[in-house]
Amino acid sequence: MLDVTKIRADFPILDREVNGKPLVYLDNAATSQTPKHVIDVIVDYYQRLNANIHRGVHTLSQEATDAYEQARLKVQKHFNIAKTHEVILTSGTTHSINLVANGFGALLQNGDELLVSAMEHHSNIVPWQMLCERTGAMLKVIPMNIDGELVMEAFDQLLSERTKLVFCNHVSNALGTINPIKEIIAKAHEVGAAVLVDGAQAAPHIQADLQALDVDFYTISAHKVCGPTGVGMLYGKEAWLKKLPPYQGGGEMIAEVTFDKTTYAELPHKFEAGTPNICGGIAFGAALDYMHQIGFDAIATYEHGLLEYATQELLKIGGLKIYGTAVEKTAVISFNIEGIHPYDIGTILDKLGIAVRTGHHCAQPIMDFYQIPGTVRASFSFYNTKEEVDVLVAGVARAKNMLL
Repeated sequence: MLDVTKIRADFPILDREVNGKPLVYLDNAATSQTPKHVIDVIVDYYQRLNANIHRGVHTLSQEATDAYEQARLKVQKHFNIAKTHEVILTSGTTHSINLVANGFGALLQNGDELLVSAMEHHSNIVPWQMLCERTGAMLKVIPMNIDGELVMEAFDQLLSERTKLVFCNHVSNALGTINPIKEIIAKAHEVGAAVLVDGAQAAPHIQADLQALDVDFYTISAHKVCGPTGVGMLYGKEAWLKKLPPYQGGGEMIAEVTFDKTTYAELPHKFEAGTPNICGGIAFGAALDYMHQIGFDAIATYEHGLLEYATQELLKIGGLKIYGTAVEKTAVISFNIEGIHPYDIGTILDKLGIAVRTGHHCAQPIMDFYQIPGTVRASFSFYNTKEEVDVLVAGVARAKNMLL
């Protein structure tokens, strides 16, 4: 059982007021909050370690390098990744996906096919569309049903020897659906296709075992797991990372440079050009440490309780409809009230100190599927409480009364 009162004390921002009301932060799918432990690591880096890494012989550089590489090891252990050099530290999920999409440009040809799920974030759609424009490959969509679940029978029919890459999120940011990625990976591998999984929304709730999943590529952003913005991870199987060309050229990613020819560094540095977000990488590792202290099983159990309670209470409001009713889902509720634009609800909730997300959540194809302009999205974390759910429900009911 989580001691939520004790946990909340770790997050300074939860003590603030917004518009004269205690902050109720329910926009965790966009970014989680940062505990004092991680903030202290960031401050400590700039006070004691601030130096460039990998290239210096002086003490600060060596200490910063050790701390940064220790963070890589923490990421490796957390995801049960076989080899340290399969962990590429990036600026986040979007960077990671673009890195792979850029590399696949050299591996595709006209007539090849890529499969994308219907519930992707724009960052896992647009890079592949751009890739198809460059290569002549075709993009095909795995459809979803009204409950916000992928239609796996259609996926089976779409797969063929022409399929070169399948990309799918582990968890939908707009709906909270947990996708059957183990099944998707196994079936894609049967036809020789690689699989990239966007794990950004899963990472706060699920500790993915990447060797057990046998996934080819997996991406996350640190700011979803109580870490800083501007840093994340790309996991890639060694064999695939060796096939892909570098994404960016510059310092760190080279073995030798002459004006006649450049040779590239070994993994992971081949994909880590330039000075990285050193402080962010170290804090990323600290954030994972913090969440492990709480325990991912305990987090999942607690958040599921919040999801069930919030779903039950919100559905008591007349005219409220929830989008995304999959059997397997994380603590995300997207909803609308008939006759009211979601932006208007979000604006009133903000006046009450309640932070939710409104709009299409960078998932416009989902909104087009439901024929709606967007939703109000409340997304919960382990530091939220049932009392905050009650404040949300009361706020939504008040917004309804004001707007109808």
